[in-house]
Amino acid sequence: MYLNAHTYYSLRYGTLSPEKLTMLAQKHHVQVLGLTDINNSTGVIDFVRLCREAGIRPLAGIEFRHNNTPLYTGLAKNNEGFRELNEFLSEHNISKTPLPARPTPLNNCYFIYPFGSSTAKKLKESEFIGIRPSQAGKLFSSEFRHEQSKLVVQQPITFADKKEAFLHKNLRAIHNNTLITKLSPHDLAAPDEMMWPVEQLLKAFQDYPQIIKNTEKLAGDCSIDFDYQSVKNKKTFTGSRYDDRILLEKLARDGLDYRYGKHNREAPERVKKELEIIHKMGFSAYFLIAWDIIRYSMSRGFYHVGRGSGANSVVAYCLKITNVDPIELNLYFERFINPKRSSPPDFDIDYSWKERDAVQDYIFKRYGKKHTALLGAMSTFKGKSIYRELGKVYGLPKKEIDELISRPDAGINSNHITRQIHGIARMMVDFPNIRSIHAGGILISEEPVTYYTALDLPPKGFPTTQWDMYVAEDIGFEKFDILSQRGIGHIRECAEIIAYNRGIRVDVHDIKKFKQDPKVIRQLKNGETNGCFYIESPGMRGLLKKLRCDNYLTLVAASSIIRPGVSRSGMMREYIHRFHHPDRFKYIHPVMREQLEETYGVMVYQEDVLKVCHHFAGLDLADADVLRRAMSGKFRSKKEFTRIVHKFFSNCKAKGYPDKITREVWRQIESFAGYSFSKAHSASYAVESFQSLYLKTHYPLEFMVAVINNFGGFFRRWVYFNEAGRCGAEIHLPCVNNSNYKTNIRGNRIYIGFIHIDSLETKTGKQVQLEREKHGVYVSVEGFIARVGVGLEQLILLVRIGAFRFTGKPKALLLWEIHLLLGKGRPVTRSPSLFREPARKFSLPRLEHHVLEDAYDEIELLGWPVTLSWFDLLKTSFRGEIKAREMMDHVDRMVRMVGSLVTIKYVRTVKREIMHFAAFLDEEGEFFDTVHFPASLLHYPFKGYGVYLILGKVVQEFGFPSLEVEKMAKLPLKADPRA
Repeated sequence: MYLNAHTYYSLRYGTLSPEKLTMLAQKHHVQVLGLTDINNSTGVIDFVRLCREAGIRPLAGIEFRHNNTPLYTGLAKNNEGFRELNEFLSEHNISKTPLPARPTPLNNCYFIYPFGSSTAKKLKESEFIGIRPSQAGKLFSSEFRHEQSKLVVQQPITFADKKEAFLHKNLRAIHNNTLITKLSPHDLAAPDEMMWPVEQLLKAFQDYPQIIKNTEKLAGDCSIDFDYQSVKNKKTFTGSRYDDRILLEKLARDGLDYRYGKHNREAPERVKKELEIIHKMGFSAYFLIAWDIIRYSMSRGFYHVGRGSGANSVVAYCLKITNVDPIELNLYFERFINPKRSSPPDFDIDYSWKERDAVQDYIFKRYGKKHTALLGAMSTFKGKSIYRELGKVYGLPKKEIDELISRPDAGINSNHITRQIHGIARMMVDFPNIRSIHAGGILISEEPVTYYTALDLPPKGFPTTQWDMYVAEDIGFEKFDILSQRGIGHIRECAEIIAYNRGIRVDVHDIKKFKQDPKVIRQLKNGETNGCFYIESPGMRGLLKKLRCDNYLTLVAASSIIRPGVSRSGMMREYIHRFHHPDRFKYIHPVMREQLEETYGVMVYQEDVLKVCHHFAGLDLADADVLRRAMSGKFRSKKEFTRIVHKFFSNCKAKGYPDKITREVWRQIESFAGYSFSKAHSASYAVESFQSLYLKTHYPLEFMVAVINNFGGFFRRWVYFNEAGRCGAEIHLPCVNNSNYKTNIRGNRIYIGFIHIDSLETKTGKQVQLEREKHGVYVSVEGFIARVGVGLEQLILLVRIGAFRFTGKPKALLLWEIHLLLGKGRPVTRSPSLFREPARKFSLPRLEHHVLEDAYDEIELLGWPVTLSWFDLLKTSFRGEIKAREMMDHVDRMVRMVGSLVTIKYVRTVKREIMHFAAFLDEEGEFFDTVHFPASLLHYPFKGYGVYLILGKVVQEFGFPSLEVEKMAKLPLKADPRA
């Protein structure tokens, strides 16, 4: 009887989760319930499943509104009707056109207009008018007094009770970005939009039995259901499952020869076994589609990295989906082939950030926009953001909001307003806020995607589902993750720069060669990894040194060990100890030795969690995988998770394990599983790290330019320019005759790109390069102005950064000249004329100039000094008692060091205190690491980026030194002479 319920997916409007809505329906003995969220169908998949479990017959629809004005509510007669409603809404979302006052008739849908709607005239057979119980009294004086054949009961449900009605009011104020006191009745749901007992609902219409009968008839005509068991992905690649099988077998066997040669015995057996499972489980099309995506991108010359659980498959390796050899790495086959798994293994395919859009565009065109969609995501209200939103709603100044967030329990924050905010904030936690886009998920569906969801069109430009990855998995979709990352971009660009600068063609895919290169191995062991994908951070650099990492397999392990779970559980240090002293530890249980001997009894990979849960606790592989996914946030069912946790402990008890051992194993699983990588994932990252490291080792200058031009590295850009200088480059300021929009290299000379000049417009930077390439170098400032058509403000920036130094004139003189040439009111026009009027000559007295002026201009415009170093700018000549390279000679000694701050890592201790780990560069450009305990930070905190004098004790762990700081002070710089 309830045809118009809202959940909290009616964003910033409804207050009920689908679970709570169905619980309310059970409580009130509601047998039929329609979900019609506002302008979306996000919650329908969950709602239908929950209704089935609760014994309620679900109806599905959408309430269509323009701004906040209700237009009509569509109810689906069946699944085909649900598709029609989704397509109707999607059409308007994608075309960005407003919804019509009356909808296009749909064959399998009913439409219900609000009582009193001016557009509801001459109703069609499938159109009705909905009347609320509160409006029943108006019937007596209305045109429907004697004719009620087109009226149905429509009692909206928006909240559960008066308390939630007030929450609704807060949400509406947030949505309208206004004070709560300024909301009008039009902005809000009616106060009675709650669920009543059915008898009470019917009582309001006891004088109008025809309306009740109409409603029952309409509800009886509607139904909705979904198959939650079958895979919804595109079922075939060729159009025939048999042909898919033949094609996949052929491609796999062709790839066998390419990957393993003709004499390998193990690989063909593994491929045969995998193919049998792939075909049996119906995953052939999934593999072929992944292969098709890779085939297209390789035809375009795009680099890719394939990872995910599918990378455990030799078939994927043979199809070039991944570049990780599962046999070489002894990858845990059950991670891929788990027979109880109903969905395909996932593939994450990384591309350069410059090329991913082209790949996505191909997928949509190849498989059709009706069957393809980006996967949506849901941004929820969390933490500080809730208080910021509510603070604005109640008119609190920013300072008071900041105080409320930083000290919520302080006495000053205890009043009726803040207590109200705290109460509402607790109710809002995890409420959906905004529909957004998954990082890279794409769905390719057998049926049109609109069978399951309406579609949005975010700025990304591709249709996007209104629900997220959890719903996609529940209904039976397996996504393809088409992701972007900067590491691939700098590898490709580096190869291009090497070809341009040195005339050498580098095969960046010769991974076997890279793994065996002694120079590369030496760089890896010494932690010389600045700029290299995934292994450049201070923490990773330290781990590589502690492990004395000198081979691929150790790097694979390191790539997972560095993740927060292992380090926080204390097992990273234990792993390093066991790595160096394999005879000085005991396994916690014999099963750990049997299953984890390769990693010294430490869970390093996701597969290790599966192994321990399966072999130690006796969970089957399906339950073990659910446990792993739940801990990593990829499984929603708390009930199922609780059941498996209970089973873990009860199984261990049944096996007779001491409680202490069971608890310790569980502690390691719990702290680790949420952050762990699969071994194939770590191996994929390690391959990319080797590619980066090879390029850095043999072509360091070209490599650093590529890293700089792709941005997104771990450090700020000046660190990479510093590294290039450390590797032998001459770093040159931007120059109109040598620099490009992005940074470029000529021989060993690196010219900073115009893109790095603060406030220089993109079009100016690009035009300087384009004009020079078309018509040759610039010979004068006058000629530059005439050819580029640059304005005075932009020209001043170029002069101040030294971009006209080819003229041999000091900056002060150039500034005089350009002001005379481009004084106020003079138009700026480009003039290609061969006969320009010569500029007026004039002379000025010699103007004083100091190199410090240049350095401060560079700091202002680039963010760091180039002409001088940070150390050259110090007032003091003291550079520390020791340098970074000497730290191991001074272990356990108190020393003073001087360093330029590079990065800070913030860590909260078990006592909830803050401590810091920092990285500095010394005068020689070498890194050293510092540890700052809470007591030291209390008296000697960081004061922004700059050069610090640091007093501390040199300590070492597994041969890696760091400085435990007692005191530090930021050193003053020489003043700008112009100040």
